[in-house]
Amino acid sequence: MIRAVVFDVGETLLDDTREWGAWADWIGVPRNTFSAVMGAVTAAGRNNAETFQYFRPGFDLHRERQLREEAGKGERIEESDLYPDVRRALQRLRDQGLWLGVAGNQTARAAELLRELRLPVEAIATSGEWGVAKPDTAFFERVAQMAPGEPDQIVYVGDHRDNDILPAKAAGLRTALVRRGPWGYLWADDPRVVGAADWRVDSLDELPELLTA
Repeated sequence: MIRAVVFDVGETLLDDTREWGAWADWIGVPRNTFSAVMGAVTAAGRNNAETFQYFRPGFDLHRERQLREEAGKGERIEESDLYPDVRRALQRLRDQGLWLGVAGNQTARAAELLRELRLPVEAIATSGEWGVAKPDTAFFERVAQMAPGEPDQIVYVGDHRDNDILPAKAAGLRTALVRRGPWGYLWADDPRVVGAADWRVDSLDELPELLTA
């Protein structure tokens, strides 16, 4: 029996298009060029943060985030960044009695911004708050501690093979991959994902029926 569902953030709940575009603008690179290089990094199975190194070797992501904030161009998470199915699916899952949480590789500031959206979830946490990031096993141990039930009663929903599905499964959680964003589409049919994901969906709207069947 599933008792809890915990969601990744980027490209699971949020469409990251605007934020990646803001980064391209910040470093002075055409958006389509930035997107193409990030796609190549993604296809190679590497951390997307490596994209910046092609344009600015030695790029310090933490420092550049601070500079963006100081320039008034820092992180923003708005209602329009949510995928259209998010509120609808979350509310349906909650109405069915499931405990809902959010946990992803984001900054502490992003956690504050997510809470301001007042999503119908019981808890929101980020790697910036926890001091540990995916795919570290300790991240998913924190997920299991945050949500009620045994690990196999908790579903982790994400779009990323290496950061979401494989490490969550290794930690004993159930897993669902959503096909959206570059990673979701790229790896949806990867044999390792097929073997590790309990469910693969095209929309969060599919989850309420699947998780209570």
